[in-house]
Amino acid sequence: MIKYKELAIEPDRSSRIAIENANQGHFAVSAPNSPPPGTQILGTFASLLGLLGIFLYFTGWIYRWAYFGWFSLEINRLDLPLRSFLFVPIQVFCGDFGALLRTFLALVAVAFAIQFTLWILSPLPSYSIVSQSQRKFHQKFPFLGLLVRGIPESLRKDLIAVIWLLIILFWLARIQGSIDARRDAVNDTSTLPVITLVLPEKQIAIGRNPQDVFTDPSLKGYRIIGETKLLEELRGKETNDSKVNPPRVWRLLIQNNNWTYVFRGLSPQSAEENERPAILAIREDKEGQLMILAPDVPQSR
Repeated sequence: MIKYKELAIEPDRSSRIAIENANQGHFAVSAPNSPPPGTQILGTFASLLGLLGIFLYFTGWIYRWAYFGWFSLEINRLDLPLRSFLFVPIQVFCGDFGALLRTFLALVAVAFAIQFTLWILSPLPSYSIVSQSQRKFHQKFPFLGLLVRGIPESLRKDLIAVIWLLIILFWLARIQGSIDARRDAVNDTSTLPVITLVLPEKQIAIGRNPQDVFTDPSLKGYRIIGETKLLEELRGKETNDSKVNPPRVWRLLIQNNNWTYVFRGLSPQSAEENERPAILAIREDKEGQLMILAPDVPQSR
C-alpha cells in the first residue's frame, strides 16, 4: 500500500502574522493605493501656483482700474493684454519704500484679522472666560452661529483666509494705483513721456498749424455737445510752453485700441490734491500721422 506524505510548506513571516491575526479574530485590510509623495507635492505646488496667479491677476486688475480711473478712463474699454496684469503687482508690493511699508503692515493686519475671525467663528466652548466674549458676539450677530454650524471647519478656514486676502489686496492695489496716477499727472514727478502729435487737418478739430502757431484753427463745419469751457480751456494751449507759469507740457497717457490719450500735465505749485487733468482722446488714422515721444521736454539750444 502506497502512503502519501503530506507536503508541509513553511509559511513566510508575513503569512504567519496574517494567520495569527486570523486565529485571534483580527482581519488584515489592505490599504488603498496612495499616490507617491512626489505626486502629492507636485499637486500641492500646482494648486498654490494657480491660487497665486488668481491673487496676482486680481491685484493687477484693481491697480490698473484705480490708475486709469483716476484719469476718468474705464479699464474695460482698454484692450490691455491679460499677462500684463500679472506683472503690475510688483509695483504694488515693492514699487518704493512706501509700498514696501504698506505691504508689511498689510500682512500683519491680515494675519491678525484672519485669527480674530477664526476665533469669532469657532464653536462656542461650554466653559472658560473666553467663551463669554464669543457668546456676546454670537448674541449680537445671530448669523455667526449659522456660519459656524452651516460651513465645515476646513472650508470655513479657507474662505476666511481668501476673503481677507482679497480685501487687503484690493486696498493695497487701489491706494498704490491712485498714488501712481497722481505722481504721473504732475509734471515734476511724472514718468510718462512727453508727446508731439502731427495730424492731418481733417482728423482733429483743435491743434496748431506748425507754420502759424499763434492762429486758432477754424471750427467751421464742426458741432459741439457738452461743456464748452472744456474746449475753450484746451483751445489755444495745444502746444508745450516752458515760458508760461506754470509750464505747459503734454504727455502720453496710453495708446490703445486705435485711440491715443494725451493730457496736459499738472503743476505741483498750482495743482490741488483733488485736481484731475482733462484727457484728450484722439482717434488714430495712419494717413499722415506722426507721433514723437520724449522722456522730458528738450532744452532749447
